[in-house]
Amino acid sequence: MSETTPNLITLGDCIRVFARRTKWTPTDDLAFYDEPPLYDLPSKPIRVSVTFTWDVDKAKSLAYSWGRRYPGRRIEIGGPACMAGADDFVPGRFLRSGITITSRGCPKRCPWCLVSKAEGRLREIPIQPGYIVQDNNLLACSRKHIEKVFDMLRQQNRGIKFSGGLDIDYLSAWHVDLLKTIKVAELWVACDTESALHKLDKARDMLWDFPTEKKRCYVLMGFGDDTPDRAERRCEAVYDKGFLPFAQFYQGPQAKPYMPHDSPWFWVRHKWSRPAIYRSTVGT
Repeated sequence: MSETTPNLITLGDCIRVFARRTKWTPTDDLAFYDEPPLYDLPSKPIRVSVTFTWDVDKAKSLAYSWGRRYPGRRIEIGGPACMAGADDFVPGRFLRSGITITSRGCPKRCPWCLVSKAEGRLREIPIQPGYIVQDNNLLACSRKHIEKVFDMLRQQNRGIKFSGGLDIDYLSAWHVDLLKTIKVAELWVACDTESALHKLDKARDMLWDFPTEKKRCYVLMGFGDDTPDRAERRCEAVYDKGFLPFAQFYQGPQAKPYMPHDSPWFWVRHKWSRPAIYRSTVGT
């Protein structure tokens, strides 16, 4: 290798190429987001990861470019957009350092969610260290597994973020007792429909000891016959119940990467995904 070659580190057994850079993607020297570099890389398989359906064509183009640069190398395209299932979790491989996933799949089959189709039924996988828990449905796991997850979380020297979400349907008193044994940074729940608003009363009562700053709520909007006015009212109701809403606009299979500014949904989503905006207008 030349003197200008970066100091490469090994993460698993492959070079990773990402169709899009996000806050979740890794930034080590074996993670790439574009065409192959001019310097030579270790003789490892190349895996192109694509998260969003609108990036599938770009992922195919990247696979072609990397195949020309490294003929004979094994090149695979995978990721959530490919609906190809999911293996055990390897820290830092396809998600940046600090994120952990301890289970795959989900026992539910919500019509707006592809998790059960992509990953199948819920299964517990080996627990890897991390402080950002990204499981699709951690609370649906067995008590034994969840207690082991919290044993791991107590070893982390960071505030814990449950950004994968805590399913209110499964939330129990013993879960709350476990939450009180760790340093919590963010507790995420979800309100996917108007009829689900009443469930937040349960979460509000059970998570009363945690301040509003730490209680976040994903609010699905744009699914089915939803309208911007109805979505805004849901966000206001979520806020009134003591949670900070985070708008998630429904992205169907034919979704596009960007929403035009003249869309009636644009400003609703913009406002309700930024606490600094809606707290200044709705009140504190």
